[in-house]
Amino acid sequence: MLNVENLNQYYGGSHILRDVGFEAGKGQVTTLLGRNGVGKTTLLKCLMGLLPARSGSIRFDGQDITAAPSHARVKAGIGYVPQGREIFPRLTVEENLRMGLATRPAGTPIPERIFEMFPVLKQMMKRRGGDLSGGQQQQLAIGRALAFGPRLLILDEPTEGIQPSIIKDIERAIRVLAEEGSMAILLVEQYYDFARSLADQYLLMERGVIIKHGSGPDMERDGVRELLSV
Repeated sequence: MLNVENLNQYYGGSHILRDVGFEAGKGQVTTLLGRNGVGKTTLLKCLMGLLPARSGSIRFDGQDITAAPSHARVKAGIGYVPQGREIFPRLTVEENLRMGLATRPAGTPIPERIFEMFPVLKQMMKRRGGDLSGGQQQQLAIGRALAFGPRLLILDEPTEGIQPSIIKDIERAIRVLAEEGSMAILLVEQYYDFARSLADQYLLMERGVIIKHGSGPDMERDGVRELLSV
């Protein structure tokens, strides 16, 4: 579904992404791990067209989207949940979710499956996004990204600052989406246990380079936890 080859990006004179390459398959959770400052969020911004790639290629469902604008990538079927959630605090939960339907015809209903995954959102439809707890805002951000039915879902550290009970809800939702088999999921995460529980394959980044990759069930054997703590 997603194929990245030899991707490079710079900030000033700093070489942030160095020939990054990987694939994310349909029906799988691809987990990208790494400590703060290694280039994970920069990579996601390149994938979404928020930062132009200096060199390399990004292909989505067989189409080259390396130079495509962000809105074209969303229209093609890529959903993005940024770090920090970035919901609209003055809009209601319902209005935030409807923002996720911007690429769909007017009057398209909010998919009921969002409320099946996150029942609290249905209870708070008229509440402003800024009045929700951090965990509820994260559920809202994921729901907004799911509203239009993406074929690739990108999540940037969805457990950051979230209470354990809601982390479990998010974990269950991601697992359900992967098991449905119609969507590829790219999960960027620092919380090792959460990442390991979901990963079909993992990527480990250090200083802008993918230094290790493999099957999710092999993360313990491959010493990924120890490499993250070095």
